Amino acid sequence: MNLQPVKSRFGIVGNSPGLERALATAVRVAPADITVLVRGESGTGKEALPKIIHHNSARKHGAYIAVNCGAIPEGTIDSELFGHEKGSFTGAHEARKGYFEEADGGTIFLDEVGELPMATQARLLRVLETGEYLRVGSSKVRKTDVRVVAATNLDFDKAMVGGKFREDLFYRLNQVPLMLPPLRERGEDIHLLFRKFTADFSDRHHMPPIRLGPEAVELLQRYPWPGNVRQLKNIAEQISAIETERKVDADRLLDYLPELPRRDLATVGEGEGDAGPGMNEREILYKLLFEMKSDLTDLKSLVLKMIRTGDMQAVSHEDHDLVNRVFGGQEGANVLRLPERAGVPTTAPSSDGGWVTSPAHDRPHGGFQEADEVEETLSLVDSERELIRRALAKHGNRRKQAAAELGISERTLYRKIKEFGLK
Repeated sequence: MNLQPVKSRFGIVGNSPGLERALATAVRVAPADITVLVRGESGTGKEALPKIIHHNSARKHGAYIAVNCGAIPEGTIDSELFGHEKGSFTGAHEARKGYFEEADGGTIFLDEVGELPMATQARLLRVLETGEYLRVGSSKVRKTDVRVVAATNLDFDKAMVGGKFREDLFYRLNQVPLMLPPLRERGEDIHLLFRKFTADFSDRHHMPPIRLGPEAVELLQRYPWPGNVRQLKNIAEQISAIETERKVDADRLLDYLPELPRRDLATVGEGEGDAGPGMNEREILYKLLFEMKSDLTDLKSLVLKMIRTGDMQAVSHEDHDLVNRVFGGQEGANVLRLPERAGVPTTAPSSDGGWVTSPAHDRPHGGFQEADEVEETLSLVDSERELIRRALAKHGNRRKQAAAELGISERTLYRKIKEFGLK
């Protein structure tokens, strides 16, 4: 199916499979006079699909009315949808038609339908099943011929279990379900949308459009966009209005991308209300210090065990990993050699992270070799750099997994990589 004419007419940008599937389904079901429920996260552009359905149906010459159910107070929602009679309530100075009466022969789009009160849901169900309704304050049954397209980001399973949405109404609305994918699942569309928004802004305000460097494009595509297309448009227009340099690199783009809530992280000092700008860096250091403390405690136990037993060769695989963790990241550092018995070969960590066995005749008699001092660094910056380097190495330089390992956002990790000059 060629969807380009539809995209051009309704200003839709993108070629991702999820978007194409939703558009194709909307065009196919448009001629069939049945109810459609559009679902998707807030900001995904759900309002475009009802327009496509209406303008590709036999009702295209009839009225099209869009109603935001979440923006109408509970006390007046019935009057807005179904109308009222004169004197039916305080302020009702004359009779008034409701949206269902005004849209007779056309299409009504109920946005945020999940916000409807339970009593209004019962009225809506009756309209969908019989085409009948009552004005507020009237006992006269009226008829309407309206096609309903609804949209919501509500989790219906939870809402129905919690008694906040009628199950029978859900099944009546959900005759044809349409799902719009979130922007994070439309990676190939993000830069196209950004360019459209900046070009539109530039045309309106007569200024050169914003261009992104390659790293900025990659960052734009990797950001999860919790506010979806609405958030992307907002940021594109912010950058267009504020930046004097029209080519934007990744560092400048980072200033416009808000930090995301941290998940799966046991926050140090939780409940103290400390959410200052240095929170991420502080948590990295806490994590590092706790790991260092654990490693040093284990290393002490290993040395004590070797001294007590006098067996300098009894280094298990786990002990080998422990020593490598403690000393392996310090290039050129002098590794402290453990005490040994005369005539017995021992092992020690080598500079390349492996192990070297030294023969007994190469060492002085007397049982112990003079130890080289190891200078311990107390720099928190060096420690933070080392922890990030290890996390990147562990996950093959995949920043998303490394950020999860460190318990920080990918945006913070990206900034730290730049700051420390890590590759």
